[in-house]
Amino acid sequence: QVQLVESGGGLVQAGGSLTLSCVASGSIFSINEMGWYRQAPGKQRELVAVITTGGILNYVESVMGRFTISRDNAKNMVYLQMNSLKPEDTPVYYCNTRLKIKYYTAPRDYWGQGTQVTVSS
Repeated sequence: QVQLVESGGGLVQAGGSLTLSCVASGSIFSINEMGWYRQAPGKQRELVAVITTGGILNYVESVMGRFTISRDNAKNMVYLQMNSLKPEDTPVYYCNTRLKIKYYTAPRDYWGQGTQVTVSS
């Protein structure tokens, strides 16, 4: 079994900062991409940032220059440093990893339970 556990969400004023963390544990052979998504009530889940094993980064345009994604491959962890937060950054954030549990299995996506970020104006 694979588990993803997020931490670091909370309440912050606009302009403030938060760092989200996510650790993947369990039967893991290799991890490809790790990333963060967010979902507001009544809206589709959207990609926020993703980082590949080789360190290639991709961000949604609305967070460029404010958010930084990073990962610690030795610890199977991914982080999201969020600066200059805005009220529209408020949704629930979900950690996502694409990984293989065996060398012969296809990679598949796993999700965390989500962590709430609330930015007050």
